Amino acid sequence: MPEPQLLLSAWRSSGSTLSLSQMAKLLTLSLRSIMFTAVLVALVIGGLIIFLVQRSRNQVLKTEDGWWGAGAPPDAEEDVTIWSFKVTTSDEDLEDLHRRIDQTRPVPSLEDSQFNYGFNSHYLHKVVSYWRNDFDWRRQVDKLNQYPHFKTNIEGIDVHYVHVKPQRVPEGTRAIPLIMVHGWPGSFYEFYGLIPLLTEPSDPDWLVFEVVCPSIPGYGFSEAPRKKGFDSVCAARIFHKLMRRLGFQQFYAHGGDWGWLVTTNMAQLEPKTVTGLHVNFAPPSKPGLLMALSIMLGHYFPKLFGFTEMDVERLYPCMEKLVLESIKESGYMHIQATKPDTAGRGLNDSPVGLAAYILEKFSTWTDHDYRNLEDGGLTRKFSLDDLLTNVMIYWTSGCIISSMRFYKENFGKGLDAAHAKIPVYVPTGFACFPNELMHTPKLWVKQKYHNLINFSPMQRGGHFAAMEEPQLMAEDIQKFTRTVEKMMKKQ
Repeated sequence: MPEPQLLLSAWRSSGSTLSLSQMAKLLTLSLRSIMFTAVLVALVIGGLIIFLVQRSRNQVLKTEDGWWGAGAPPDAEEDVTIWSFKVTTSDEDLEDLHRRIDQTRPVPSLEDSQFNYGFNSHYLHKVVSYWRNDFDWRRQVDKLNQYPHFKTNIEGIDVHYVHVKPQRVPEGTRAIPLIMVHGWPGSFYEFYGLIPLLTEPSDPDWLVFEVVCPSIPGYGFSEAPRKKGFDSVCAARIFHKLMRRLGFQQFYAHGGDWGWLVTTNMAQLEPKTVTGLHVNFAPPSKPGLLMALSIMLGHYFPKLFGFTEMDVERLYPCMEKLVLESIKESGYMHIQATKPDTAGRGLNDSPVGLAAYILEKFSTWTDHDYRNLEDGGLTRKFSLDDLLTNVMIYWTSGCIISSMRFYKENFGKGLDAAHAKIPVYVPTGFACFPNELMHTPKLWVKQKYHNLINFSPMQRGGHFAAMEEPQLMAEDIQKFTRTVEKMMKKQ
């Protein structure tokens, strides 16, 4: 029995009345006992919190090697050979393309529909006419081949990548290794405007990067998996193997669209290998109570949740901005996450259908207001040459079906994947472009990325930010990387 209770019991048994001094002593002893208990409870709770945080910080994403080639894996050791690759297209392939374009069957759009029903047929006719008569694919192939391309076989499939080393590295510095991963319906070509800004910066104070841009297996010139189940974690594991094969023990990673998830998984798989993670797309992977409260109350108490004017503008009214807008722009996702081969077969046969399907995304995902324009605003931010080059990468490689399957493999495992439950503790930078498909306030980003050291509201730009605004993207990657490098020097 505690000392205050013993004293009180003794006084009660004696039948005497407590004096003021006795009452004061009893009160003092009681307070001490309460304080001791409170301190003990606080220490226990604090220790438990520290234990849980440390356990969470030490939690990494688990994965096992796979085999994605045809048949069973061979008994021999994996061939680690790297060979050079060049983009080529035969005359026969171009003749076949032109024949298919010439045989397309036009369908008139509805009056006054602009891009609200999809790619406007009247403007599509102009794009296809340019593609058939004026677009110089041979010249674009030379542009693609200006940077060194390579392939190497990993887990049974040939993985394609572009590897650009800087021509000059200032004395006393080193080239910073950086892997940049694309999404759908993009390709490695999205980064062609960004690469020279990172590898050959005009500002002498900027860091110099050595850049690796792989094609996700099933995209572009990377071989498609032959087996079911190839998701973002598998791509992340393969890209870790690629970077090790190239001699990088540590590196930075950047991604948008699917590239966001692949590079995030890379940070979750090997947090000590990924020095820093930079993304420009970060939809909430597992919405929680705080996010729900911020949606319900953020319009009325924005400062309570750290919401800026841009956050309020992009989120409210939430039924229109978060629900209806998502429904308008996610139809493709439902198709590709359920039966990609059905729709994909038609796109693989028709170059005009393929162009309409891909280029419509480069319109609306750049700015949703472009839906109300007759030409979809398509060339306000991009040239037709660049847009058609991306389409040609899909057409000449025949990868549209396998690229669409990536949705099936990721969403087919449900919304409760292991990586959705694991936070990212790697230093992270987020470039928040104002016309991104889904706006993500800083509060929401921090729910997943617990070591968010840079959050940059960007001046302009949409979903294909690296291709649309390469200068802004380069500046933000520079800012983020310099911050991380300074932090590392202080350690």
